[in-house]
Amino acid sequence: MSFTCFVAGTDTGIGKTHAACTLLHALRAKGLHACGMKPVASGCAETPDGLRNEDALALLAAGSAPLPYARINPVALRQPLSPHLAAAHEGVTIALPPLRAAFDILRGEHDAVVVEGVGGWRVPLAPGLFASEIAKQWSLPVVLVVGLRLGCLSHSLLSAEAILADGCRLAGWIGNRIDPAMEAVEENLATLRGLLPAPCLGMLPYGVPPAQAAAELDLAGLVD
Repeated sequence: MSFTCFVAGTDTGIGKTHAACTLLHALRAKGLHACGMKPVASGCAETPDGLRNEDALALLAAGSAPLPYARINPVALRQPLSPHLAAAHEGVTIALPPLRAAFDILRGEHDAVVVEGVGGWRVPLAPGLFASEIAKQWSLPVVLVVGLRLGCLSHSLLSAEAILADGCRLAGWIGNRIDPAMEAVEENLATLRGLLPAPCLGMLPYGVPPAQAAAELDLAGLVD
């Protein structure tokens, strides 16, 4: 069995990495040898081992086995900016072919590869290149992460429209409780279930680690 997907978010800071790590644990629970990938990451910290990104490290820890860091995060940028700005400041050119080469290696070594995007769907990586092109050009089904907070309805629907308009398949969506004080949660969820053109794969409770939250995901239909 081979499974790949692109994890997109409705915005920055809605728990995309948390959902991707939870998805990895759910895939591993099905007996799949799985790993995550963060092709491009900005806001990386200087360490004795080189630049390291918190999200990429979380994906690395959630995978089935240890991997060289550079294999899951080929482009690591220092500044916490949009990737196209951080790359320009550092004299780095972001292009898809090297990222695809790293992805192909991971895909050859694993049953499942979960590729996490950066920010929202239409984040610029370089002049004329957006993060959405990773999913589009690699033909990856998209899992949309919805951060449950005020405003999530419009952000979710607009993201879904953009994903479909780009010719990508929206395979499902995951709700993530990022605001424990959000009002009318169940009504908002009912609205999302009724309007989003893809199945809900599960709801991630607030403050529950990925290894435990994995039980909340239903991957039937997503992973055959």
